[in-house]
Amino acid sequence: MPSVTLQRVGDIAVLTLDNPPVNGFGLQQRRMLIDALDAVAADAQLRGAVVTGAGPLFSGGADIREFGTPAMTASPHLLDVLQAAEECAKPVVAAIHGTCVGGGLEFSLACHGRVALASAKVGLPEVKLGLIPGSGGTQRLPRALGLARALDLIVSGEPQAAGELRDGALFDAVVESDVVGAACALARRLADAGELPRLRDRVVPDAADAARELFAQRRDAAARQYPHQPARLRAIEAVAASLGDFEAGMELERWLFLALLATPESRAMRHAFFAERAAAHVRGVAPDTPVREIRRVGVVGAGTMGGGISMNFLNAGIPVVLVESRQEALERGLATVRANYEASARRGRLSAQQVEQRMGLLQPGLDMSALRDCDLIIEAVFEDLQVKREVFERIDEVARDGAILASNTSTLDLDAIAAFTRRPGDVVGMHFFSPANVMRLLEVVRGRHTAADVLATVMQLARRIGKTAVVSGVCDGFIGNRMLEHYGRMAQFLVEEGASPQQVDRALETWGMAMGPFRMSDLAGNDIGWAIRKRRYVDKPQMRYSRLADRLCELGRFGQKTGAGWYRYERGSREALPDPEVDALIRQYRSDIGVRARAVSDREIVERCIYALVNEAARILDEGIAQRASDIDMVYLAGYGFPLWRGGPLMWADMQGSYMVARRMREFAAQPGGDAAFWEPAQWLARLAERGAGFHDA
Repeated sequence: MPSVTLQRVGDIAVLTLDNPPVNGFGLQQRRMLIDALDAVAADAQLRGAVVTGAGPLFSGGADIREFGTPAMTASPHLLDVLQAAEECAKPVVAAIHGTCVGGGLEFSLACHGRVALASAKVGLPEVKLGLIPGSGGTQRLPRALGLARALDLIVSGEPQAAGELRDGALFDAVVESDVVGAACALARRLADAGELPRLRDRVVPDAADAARELFAQRRDAAARQYPHQPARLRAIEAVAASLGDFEAGMELERWLFLALLATPESRAMRHAFFAERAAAHVRGVAPDTPVREIRRVGVVGAGTMGGGISMNFLNAGIPVVLVESRQEALERGLATVRANYEASARRGRLSAQQVEQRMGLLQPGLDMSALRDCDLIIEAVFEDLQVKREVFERIDEVARDGAILASNTSTLDLDAIAAFTRRPGDVVGMHFFSPANVMRLLEVVRGRHTAADVLATVMQLARRIGKTAVVSGVCDGFIGNRMLEHYGRMAQFLVEEGASPQQVDRALETWGMAMGPFRMSDLAGNDIGWAIRKRRYVDKPQMRYSRLADRLCELGRFGQKTGAGWYRYERGSREALPDPEVDALIRQYRSDIGVRARAVSDREIVERCIYALVNEAARILDEGIAQRASDIDMVYLAGYGFPLWRGGPLMWADMQGSYMVARRMREFAAQPGGDAAFWEPAQWLARLAERGAGFHDA
C-alpha cells in the first residue's frame, strides 16, 4: 500500500514516499503527499518539510500503470502536487538519495530547494515512452541548467549522476552522505531567509541568438536520428517555450504531452516498457522460489558464440572457464575476446586495467574436467544433435551435483538434449543472439523437466548480465527463429514473383526494420538457412519453399564471409552492393518455374512479411510455446531489429485490427501460387478476429 510517513526532525518534517517498486506518484500517493504538505503548513511547530523516498529510489515519477485509465486524470493529478509544494508557505526541500526521474524530478524542481547525493541518478526519460515531460520539466529544468544541458537530459532521455550537474541552480547542495540532514539544514536556512525561491521565477540563462542556433542544431539532429519518434522534436519545441512566459510554456507542454499520449508510437513504446517487465514473470515459478548461486560459469566452445557468451559473464565480474577441443581453436577464441575488449578500450569504453581484469577472469582449458567447479555450464558448439549429444554426455560426467546445464541451441529439441543426461531437471536452454556480447535478447527455453529453481536462477542471472530474458517452450526454432523462417519464406516468394532483393530490403527497412531479410541473411551466412532447409525438406515435406536461395548457395554465395550472396561485397567492406549476377539468376529461376514477373508494391512486401510473423506467433500462442503475446513482441524488439516505435509484431497487428489482419491473410491465400495452408489464420487469431479483440486485450 502506498504511504507518506511524517517524521519530525526537530522543527522540520521529513516526509518519506513509499510506493513500491519505484515510489511512483499514483493517485493515492498524490493525495497522501498533498495531505502531508497541508499538515506541515498547518502545524505551528514545524518550519518546513523535507521530502525523500523509501528504498533505493527517490521516485520513478508518474505511475505509468495509470496511463489511459481514469486514475491518470483523477484529482489531484501530479500538477496539483507540484503546485501544493511550490505554493506552500513553508520551505519544501527535496532530499534526493537515489534515482529521481520523470515526475520525481519534476516534483523536486517545484520544491524550493534540492539536495542530492553525488551518486543519485536524475533524468527525464519520457521520450523513451514516446512522450515528453508533462509536469513542468521542459519549463523548469532549462531555468535551472540552461538550454543545452536541459536538452541533453530531456531529448536523450538518459539519466545523469547528480555529481555531474552540481553547477547551476538544479541543486543547492550535492553531498556524499546524510542527504536528509543536509536537506533539513537547507530548509531551516530558507525559513530564516523568509523568502522562498522558485525556479519558475528564474529566466533561462541563454542569449537569444545562441538559443536559436542551438535549437536549429538539435532539431536537425533529432529529425535525422529519430525520424519515427515525434516526441524528440516535440520536446525541443516545449523547451524552446521556456524562453518565454512560464504559464504559456506550461500550457504548450501539457498540450504536447496529451497529443503524444494518443499517438501509435507512444502506445507502442509504453507497451514495450510493460512487455519487458512482464517477461520476467514465469508462470508456475513463484516469486520467492530459491535460486542457485552462480559463482563460476563454464562455456564449451570457443567460437564466435562461445566467446561472446563468455564476455557477458566476464563483464559482470563472473569467472568463466572456456573449454575447447583443439588448441588452435582455443587460442583463436581467446584472441577474439581480447580483440573485442581492446576495441572497446580504443573507443574509450574500457580502461586498459579493466581489459586485463576481465581477461584475468577467463580460464582456458582443453579438458572437460576443468568444468567440475562450475555452477552453470553452457554448451555453445555446432548446431547438430549428435555433436550436442557427445558434449552433454561428457558434461554430465564431470559437472558437480546441482550445476545447471544449458544449451545455446537455436532450433534443436531441448528435451532430447536433456535426455542425454541423468539430470534433465537441471537442463535449460539459453539461446543467446549473435553477437552474444551485444544483443539484449536471451531466449530461455523451458524443457519438459526443467526445474523451477533452474528457471528462476537463469532469469535472475539474465538481469545480472544485462539481458532481456523471455521464456519459450520447446519447439523447432523456439519463438524467434520459428517465426523468422516464415518471414524469410515470404521474402523469397516475393522475389520469385517479381520484387528484387533490394526492393524487399528497402521496403522493410523504410518501414522500420533494422535490416532487410536479404541483407540479414548475407550477414548471418546463407549456408545456415540452406542447412535448415535441407532438414525441412525431409522433416516437413508439406512446407513450401522457394528454391531460389538454394541455387544461390550452390554457387557458393554464402554472404559477407564469401564476398558474395544476395549482394556483392568489396574486400574489407560490409556495404551491400547490387549484383547483376544475382539479377540474372533470379530471371533464369523465374523462367525455369514458369513465373512471369509482376509489379509488387512496398505495401504488399511489408504486409506479407510482417503478417507472416503475426500468423506464426498466433500458432505459437495456440500451442502454449509463449507465455503471453507481449513476450513474443519482446523477442522481436530485443533480438530481431523490430522497430521499438511499432511495439512488436503483435502490437502492430492490434493497431491494424485483428479482423482486418485476418481478412488480408485470406487475400494472400487467394493469390495465384499463394501459400493457402500457411495463410489460413491461426485459431488464436481467428478467435480474436471474430470478437474484434486484440492480442493484448486483458
